Amino acid sequence: MQNFADDFLQSPKLAEVRYDVRGPIAQEAARLEAEGHRITRLNIGNPAPFGFEAPEQILQHMIKTLSTAQGYTDSQGIYSARTAVAQYYQARGMRNASPEDVYLGNGVSELISMVLTALIGPGDEILIPAPDYPLWTGATKLAGGKAVHYMCDEDNNWWPDPAEIEAKITDKTRALVVINPNNPTGAVYPRHILEAMAEICRKHDLMLLADEIYENITFDGVEMVNAATLSDDVLTITFSGLSKTWRVAGFRSGWIYVSGPKHRAKNYLEGLSLLMNMRMCANVPAQHAIQAALGGYQSIEELILPQGRLYEQRNTAHRLLSEIEGVTVTKADGALYLFPRLDPEIYPIEDDEKFVIELLRQKKILVSHGRAFNWPDTQHFRLVALPSVEDLEEAIGEIADFLAEYRS
Repeated sequence: MQNFADDFLQSPKLAEVRYDVRGPIAQEAARLEAEGHRITRLNIGNPAPFGFEAPEQILQHMIKTLSTAQGYTDSQGIYSARTAVAQYYQARGMRNASPEDVYLGNGVSELISMVLTALIGPGDEILIPAPDYPLWTGATKLAGGKAVHYMCDEDNNWWPDPAEIEAKITDKTRALVVINPNNPTGAVYPRHILEAMAEICRKHDLMLLADEIYENITFDGVEMVNAATLSDDVLTITFSGLSKTWRVAGFRSGWIYVSGPKHRAKNYLEGLSLLMNMRMCANVPAQHAIQAALGGYQSIEELILPQGRLYEQRNTAHRLLSEIEGVTVTKADGALYLFPRLDPEIYPIEDDEKFVIELLRQKKILVSHGRAFNWPDTQHFRLVALPSVEDLEEAIGEIADFLAEYRS
């Protein structure tokens, strides 16, 4: 009898698309939890499970506007929310920002896919950092393009080298992606590097795509410079949203702000608007949350200053990881993550995915392997610094025990 089990196959467009942050490792964690094990999840930057609650004014505003949020909105987003975003960027130095320059989406993830789909043709190249937030690479490939990775230098604060970026430009290059503060390294790029990257886009007529979702999460007074403030004559698309700063990742409330010579992007923006129209509109209750979030007191400050939760957890995770033999880790200047390196002389890891699965099975600690972020070696993993200090102490203690067993 004919076997029809494999008749319905996935599209060949997915052949090179990966998103390992939620891949086999997370599936193994789910299997273990179904068996009754308690898993400490240090793999996803999701604030809510760790007790980071949304500001009360956001929740109250959403509740009060639910009765008016039952229908579709303009595909670009409700005007009051777009006005709030424009005023937010005006306050950050982008004086010309207007509601017409703002597009709302179901989180930054949806907007990344739409911006790239509207831009890329077959074989077009996008310059993306390595390590990266892997959706950038996956969405580029899904849109028919080629992800060209420029390397961030672990020995230099995980900053990129503008000369290396420029050397990778070809006649197929369409855009340069900047993730700042960076996920997964926690690097915050200094002004001179961002100026050099803007100059590369200016010189080679590239679009600058600035993923700045962690822009308000920086430590020790490190300056976070919005790329759009350096690139008035470069078409720049800035990505941000409520999920991290305002701890409402589940609301899926994000936006893009388009700046620079928009008159040169009329055709492109028409294509982007077409994609916006096809998905009708972003989640309407979450759109209403934007004005309340951006107009109120920014409680993230309490978390990133000394004695704040995020500050102390970042310090604790960095200190404890650094104390493990053969582990080095750059102290994160921003975001929610650390990206430690395991000395290959002490830990000769051939397959980092298998390594973190074994850690998961033995110690019930879930982290992400470095290659999930398009980093080329097998000696790194990403750890989320969202659990309490006490939970981090316990979890990293288990990681230290696992590595001691691995050494022996």
